[in-house]
Amino acid sequence: MSGRAAEVMRTGLWSNNPGLVQLLGLCPLLAVSTSFVNGLGLGIATTLVLLLSNVTVSLIRDVVRPEIRIPVFVLVIASFVTAVELAMNAWFHELYRVLGIFIPLIVTNCAIIGRAEAFASRERPGLAALDGIAMGLGFTAVLVTLGAARELIGQGTLFAGAHMMFGEAARAVELQAFDGGFLLALLPPGAFIGLGLLVAAKNLVDAGLQRRQPAAPPLPAAAPGEAA
Repeated sequence: MSGRAAEVMRTGLWSNNPGLVQLLGLCPLLAVSTSFVNGLGLGIATTLVLLLSNVTVSLIRDVVRPEIRIPVFVLVIASFVTAVELAMNAWFHELYRVLGIFIPLIVTNCAIIGRAEAFASRERPGLAALDGIAMGLGFTAVLVTLGAARELIGQGTLFAGAHMMFGEAARAVELQAFDGGFLLALLPPGAFIGLGLLVAAKNLVDAGLQRRQPAAPPLPAAAPGEAA
């Protein structure tokens, strides 16, 4: 992987993560992340839209006039969201019903239109595709982590509803860690607290990595009589 490609992946997955750094798409992130499966389902749908819209915007960037680029970008994104919504309704109907309005609301996710405008409209299709994948996976990682934590703390289960994505055989992986749970984790305040803890954890990791970097060597002292 080239240096530019590695930088794009690192930016999407960590240094400019949509959920932890940009804090975009918080409405679906906080509302849907009540379980691992819900978070994974919405994350995959968002990643697909990001990938397809980024590639399309990159391909048409020299054709669309600057004054109408935003409406065109929104039209492209809405088209792919509709396609993903219909596909989920056909093949993952039960999960589609659980996610409900948050599938069509992907159109309003600021992270998607933001990447189309800030990156895809300025880069070649290959890098635009990689950026869409990286940003989507970064967003999915936050959804899955937050969803798994809230599900485990809130109702004592993990991977509940896995059959909605992976078929009836996946019921075998649904775990019941303990009975009951802490209801606050499943309520809106629990979502905000959980996201805040994830942001804090990322900041701690970044601070630790920063401390490990070697300090810059001091500048050499000027010789006597040398002009400053």
